Amino acid sequence: MLGIAAAVLFFIAFLINAADITTNDIFSSVNVMLIGLGLLALHVAGIGHGRRTGRR
Repeated sequence: MLGIAAAVLFFIAFLINAADITTNDIFSSVNVMLIGLGLLALHVAGIGHGRRTGRR
């Protein structure tokens, strides 16, 4: 789930950068990309992987 959210944030950052949209300093393409990298790191670490399949 976090991997999909990271991909969406990367796409939004790409659109902001490619279209040269002027945004405020908080919502710049670099900040959106860094949030996406954080989500991707959490996904690779195993957080938010979905259902747990454990023994009962």
